[in-house]
Amino acid sequence: MNFNFVYLFNLGGQELILIALVVLLLFGGRKIPELMRGLGKGIREFNNAKANIESEIKDNMKEIESPKRQEVKEKAER
Repeated sequence: MNFNFVYLFNLGGQELILIALVVLLLFGGRKIPELMRGLGKGIREFNNAKANIESEIKDNMKEIESPKRQEVKEKAER
């Protein structure tokens, strides 16, 4: 797991422990695994959507470049 988000919000160890304790008090020990599963599922869905968008953009870029390459080949053959 990448912990760069800790540096983004400038959180130290004490702040993370405090946040964990507050979450534990608010939701209780039984709800935390359910919350984490939901969070993991949301992150997975986001990453899948991001990957799909990236692949569509790359495919479209290839389609755009393909006719240009064909034109260059035809000009080179002349």
